[in-house]
Amino acid sequence: MKKGVVEINERIIIDPEIQHGKPVIKGTRVPVARIIGGLGGGMTADEIIKEYGVTLDDIRAALLYAEELVEKDIYYPLPR
Repeated sequence: MKKGVVEINERIIIDPEIQHGKPVIKGTRVPVARIIGGLGGGMTADEIIKEYGVTLDDIRAALLYAEELVEKDIYYPLPR
């Protein structure tokens, strides 16, 4: 693995040279936030798979990553 690259799990990677260092699905340029946002916006898993070329396991990894972030001890209020 090259310097500066962080592998979150086997499916999510952070690389400063891909999507400005935002977490993406490994082997793609699809940001985790796009998958979470799609689900939150009403897309089905099948629609996300078709639209972005990811797998159901990639979607699950994105959700688990989001869960880990939410479970951290530091919380920031949302702007009103």
